[in-house]
Amino acid sequence: MSVKGFQEYYPEYFSHCYGCGANNEHGLHVKSYWDGDATVAHFKPESYHTGGFPGYIYGGLIAALFDCHGTGSAAAAAFKVEGREMWTEPPIRFITASLKLDFLKPTPRGVELEIRAEILEIKKRKATIDISLIAEGMVRAKGHMIAVRLPDDVARDYQDPDII
Repeated sequence: MSVKGFQEYYPEYFSHCYGCGANNEHGLHVKSYWDGDATVAHFKPESYHTGGFPGYIYGGLIAALFDCHGTGSAAAAAFKVEGREMWTEPPIRFITASLKLDFLKPTPRGVELEIRAEILEIKKRKATIDISLIAEGMVRAKGHMIAVRLPDDVARDYQDPDII
């Protein structure tokens, strides 16, 4: 696994996301890493992540974990395909175009969650990814993501503090 999570390589102007932004003090701080050809992130939900049933987390949290892990994995895969290190310019960022989720079993709160992604396809502007969430040795949710790459000029625009 990498020493730093993919999201920790994002430039300052891309580090404000609630799910994965290192500069968002109230965020989830999702950090994704290579694990062979797949990617992995770990997250331990807190008491305030409770869903409709006590002791379990809500589906929106799972969607946020999938969103940030999936788009971070897409960026890491694109850097790899281009033969570049993640800190090199211009930055590569993806956003979610489509995320399909299937909730298979309730996901317990208070245990470490493992989020795994398999990059099915990486193209210049699009990534296709399968994602799963595992808790206590069981797959609790599965997802399928289409992520699209932000154009380089969008990255430049985000450097302008008047736009953020």
